[in-house]
Amino acid sequence: MAMTLKAIRVNKGLSQEEAAKLIGVGSDTLSNYERGITYPDIPVLKKIEEVYEVKYDDINFLL
Repeated sequence: MAMTLKAIRVNKGLSQEEAAKLIGVGSDTLSNYERGITYPDIPVLKKIEEVYEVKYDDINFLL
C-alpha cells in the first residue's frame, strides 16, 4: 500500500528538518515534495528510498 512522503517520514520518527538533512535537500524542498508542489529528481528519489527504507512504488506522490 502506497503512503505519502509525509506519512512515511512521520512513521520513521523524523522531523522534516532531520529528514531533509539525511536526504541532502533543504527543509523547504522536502516540504514541497510532501505537498506535491515539486517532485524529486532521480538521485534525490534514490536517497529518499534509502533514508526512508521504502521502494519508489510504495510512495504516493499524489495527494
